[in-house]
Amino acid sequence: MSAKPRTRVLVCDDQALIRAGYITILSSQPDFEIVGTAEDGREAVRLAERLTPDIVIMDIRMPLLDGIEATRRIAGPQSAGRVKVLVVTTFNLDEYVFQALRAGASGFLLKDTPAGEMLAGIRTIAAGNALLAPEVTRRLIGRFGERIRDDDEADRRVREALADLTEREVEVLKLMATGQSNAEIAKSLFLSRETVKTYVSRIFAKLDLRDRVHAVVFAHQIGLATQDG
Repeated sequence: MSAKPRTRVLVCDDQALIRAGYITILSSQPDFEIVGTAEDGREAVRLAERLTPDIVIMDIRMPLLDGIEATRRIAGPQSAGRVKVLVVTTFNLDEYVFQALRAGASGFLLKDTPAGEMLAGIRTIAAGNALLAPEVTRRLIGRFGERIRDDDEADRRVREALADLTEREVEVLKLMATGQSNAEIAKSLFLSRETVKTYVSRIFAKLDLRDRVHAVVFAHQIGLATQDG
């Protein structure tokens, strides 16, 4: 039986001690492989393109090119690959979370997060899920949702993509946009969790979305979450 492939990680932080800490923690785990490190945003983008890691751990405050812009170039709508970015910062500010998610990040953690939780978070993103609790999603959308619609109106192609969704898939997407978990959606629609999971996977595939967080942002960008019924 062949061994499960390890998750390839690129560590990006301008502080050598922080980079060393990540390397020490991740290298101790059999399912992770450090493929490179970067100390500024430009180097992070260059290495992400060359090494194509599974996940990039990205600090927000980086020299030469900040972490938000580096994230956008690595994982944003115009990026060529499917590399996932986990943004890590010392600043617990909604504005940073909002900007990181819009840039294409799949998750957000504070630098003082315990090692065990950080490892669990990286594994969560590697498994194709988003690292953002429903209550955080609700808070962010409540505060920034209107600006999302103002700043990034969906074009005709996006609405055509929505037409590919079934009526039930649209219902699931609307509930996802409120920050509901699969279990909460299942209860709301009287479905099993596995059925909801299947619907969510189909939504991701049809709309070419990476994960749950981006599905939530997408729903608010096109105004779907504000529609009645």
